[in-house]
Amino acid sequence: MNTAKKLRRAPEGGYARGDETRHRIIEAAVELFGEHGFDGASTRDIATRAGVNAPALQYYFENKEGLYRACVETLADDTMKTVGPTIDRAHQVLSANADTATLIDAFIGIQEVIADRAFEKVNRPGQRLFFAREQAGYEPESATQILTNKIRQPLNDASAALVARISGRAADDPVTLIRTFSLHGQLVVFHVAHRSTLSMLGWKNIDAKNAEQLKSTVREQTRTLLEHWSRERDEAAAQTTADKEKSRKR
Repeated sequence: MNTAKKLRRAPEGGYARGDETRHRIIEAAVELFGEHGFDGASTRDIATRAGVNAPALQYYFENKEGLYRACVETLADDTMKTVGPTIDRAHQVLSANADTATLIDAFIGIQEVIADRAFEKVNRPGQRLFFAREQAGYEPESATQILTNKIRQPLNDASAALVARISGRAADDPVTLIRTFSLHGQLVVFHVAHRSTLSMLGWKNIDAKNAEQLKSTVREQTRTLLEHWSRERDEAAAQTTADKEKSRKR
């Protein structure tokens, strides 16, 4: 897979200046790609918004798709700074064969981070629209692959492993995966269907107070479901043990 061109460094003091220019171009590109899509955003408009000459985009990124991939790489790396530790925590409690309560807390920890990132993007329209267009499949496939490898697959693998351990099913069981996606979907809907959810709630935006209400409600629902599935697991295990005991006595 091709990756975005690395920053060219000048011999003396050029790196910091060039790095700031590159970052400014990426910020402008995220906004315009979000507003107009990959095809609709022109490199000339991106350069204008970033306050640079158009050839600067080719210098740093080679072409428009290279710039788009750089945007995705940057957003993915930024997301993993906050999501990564919760994924690591999930694998730690799984490896330690932690009790159900700890497993549930680990899952909710992942969900809380997803919520914080989603609500942060809600208040940054460019990023929200950028991801919404990518999720809808309208943008370069290379971007989706980057996000899958860097964020979605590690996040989904950790989440599904927790749900599997809690429920007693296999991590690749379709029921486990559907449950995992639906639990996270409770929060994603407020990011993807931003306008309609705000309208139905009678909110102008998702400020700190509204975000906490959403998170606490979803947290309670998630805990209730996970605890229910853990009881089903224990009941099934008890029934299996009873059946074996009956069979042994015959």
